[in-house]
Amino acid sequence: MKSQLATQPETVGEAAPGPLASFVRFVVCGGGVGVLSSGAVALLAGAMPWALANAVITVVSTVLCTELHALFTFGTGERAGWRRHWQSAGSATAAYAVTSLAVFVLHLAQSSPGALTEQIVYLGASGLAGVGRFLVLRLFVFAGREAVSLPLAARAVTPVAVTRVPRAPVSGVSLVLAAGA
Repeated sequence: MKSQLATQPETVGEAAPGPLASFVRFVVCGGGVGVLSSGAVALLAGAMPWALANAVITVVSTVLCTELHALFTFGTGERAGWRRHWQSAGSATAAYAVTSLAVFVLHLAQSSPGALTEQIVYLGASGLAGVGRFLVLRLFVFAGREAVSLPLAARAVTPVAVTRVPRAPVSGVSLVLAAGA
């Protein structure tokens, strides 16, 4: 008689990508959509005021990025859903506020900064806001159900893979193992 414990464990679901892989995917997805969005705003601005074109493209790109982050960046295996879209929009709004505030403070400090200085401040604030947005999305918006019970610090560095081991005929109890991936 062959022991059931010696058989290959059955995987319940794919493990979410680790923090570094998620961050690289976040930068690629967000950066790619950002580049496409800047071109789309320029094209759309020919048919309507720039501010309106920017608002439309911002909404569309945020929806697209949220779907990409759900399916690819954070590997949830499912589409984002309304709750995640609203949470993602909230984090995008916060990032927008951070970059706007940084440029506003620059203009308070220097009445007419050069274009290079303005871009450095904007891109620096945008980078910091992006890291903050990544953390919010990874830890709260797209956190898997397994990660919810982990302490906040552990969720940032410990993706969880859940594997179901078949029942042993002696004990009759299923064993669930969680291991970092």
